[in-house]
Amino acid sequence: MSSTKHREVAKLDRVPLPIEAARIGVTGWQLTRAGARVVSKLPARGPWQAKVIKEIPKAFEQLGPTYVKFGQIIASSPGAFGEPMSREFRSLLDSVPPADPAEVHQLLREELGGEPHKLFKHFDDQPFASASIAQVHFATLHSGEEVVVKIQRPGIRRRVAADLQILKRFAQLVELAKMGRRLSAQDVVADFSDNLAEELDFRLEAQSMDAWVSHLKSSPLGRNIKVPDVHWSFTSERVLTMERVAGVRIDDVAAIRKMGFDGTELVKALLFSTFEGGLRHGLFHGDLHAGNLLVNDEGQVVFLDFGIMGRIDPRTRWLLRELVYALLVKKDHAAAGKIVVLLGAVGTVKPEAEAAKDLEAFAQPLSMKSLGDMSYADIGKQLGTLAEAYDVKLPRELVLIGKQFLYVERYMKLLAPNWQMMNDPQFSGYFANFMVEVSREHRSDLDAPEKV
Repeated sequence: MSSTKHREVAKLDRVPLPIEAARIGVTGWQLTRAGARVVSKLPARGPWQAKVIKEIPKAFEQLGPTYVKFGQIIASSPGAFGEPMSREFRSLLDSVPPADPAEVHQLLREELGGEPHKLFKHFDDQPFASASIAQVHFATLHSGEEVVVKIQRPGIRRRVAADLQILKRFAQLVELAKMGRRLSAQDVVADFSDNLAEELDFRLEAQSMDAWVSHLKSSPLGRNIKVPDVHWSFTSERVLTMERVAGVRIDDVAAIRKMGFDGTELVKALLFSTFEGGLRHGLFHGDLHAGNLLVNDEGQVVFLDFGIMGRIDPRTRWLLRELVYALLVKKDHAAAGKIVVLLGAVGTVKPEAEAAKDLEAFAQPLSMKSLGDMSYADIGKQLGTLAEAYDVKLPRELVLIGKQFLYVERYMKLLAPNWQMMNDPQFSGYFANFMVEVSREHRSDLDAPEKV
């Protein structure tokens, strides 16, 4: 299925203006309540910033699934938002209050044609995980196989659609400022909207699970990657039934070490999944927060929740491969500068020698430092300085895949802080060979029509 067709299938209907206005009112009311809670706590001891940070996740949870999704990004990206704020938002990863059991039973009747006790040998009414879009229940098939059943929250489609309309209007205002244009605020919201629309059709998620993992199994680095099997006869637009896989969360470092697994091997599997999926096949997992990644008893990274998938068209894939190859393998910073221009990201073009020097100053320390020595705050500041100097507006695809690397960098620093990617023979060998291969095979992609 092409990405274009995929997107068209998953579009959300526009809600009427009165419903949007009502959501604006609710949003304003919840933000006002959060502000009032902060004001009431100001006389107490402690910095006011910490009091504000503690109240924001509560406001996001009360505003519903759309804002919880934003909160999940914050929770898994301490490098971008800071550890104190990320820590407060981690309660949103898998602890959203569950839906009413009667509504869940009604949804199962509508989607699968029967009561839970007839469809399954056993069905646990109490969900073991409850997130922004869906909740997940343990069940047993009549064959005796243990499964998990992912059930969409009843009635959320209209609510999400209204929230997204509000966010699109907000993004238009944000882009009136230079920073908003540089971060492509409208593109980010448009992608967020498309991803949520896809996430509300579980059939698309099931298809993505099968397609994504099939791309990765041909490489030795894919042996540490696991995706649950789908039970298609118990899957529909709003219900997804999968193999039950046990494991510990990817950020539970103490448990992973107790199990005796090598954090470096887990990190390599995570990076491989993003590079191989995104840069070779154009399909990558688009929601790598800690609630979606487990480590099982065999030392594999188990990827869950494929409702959000990132897609990169062939031309952009070629350019991104060339950019990474130029920066990290060849260390040809002049070539890297030309590629950035071809990506359409640069508004101010400077002399080649000057641009190469600026890129070298940024990229060289990244290949020399271990993960534990890197300051992602400093990296962010350096990127901001470069963006300002060259009037950079990031292409939509870079924003998408960049978000996943923000997730992954946290797990890298937790699990393998002393690992140096380009000094690891297995990973650097795969990476260099892959880059040479794609550079040789796809030279003509720039002039060829886009393939989907």
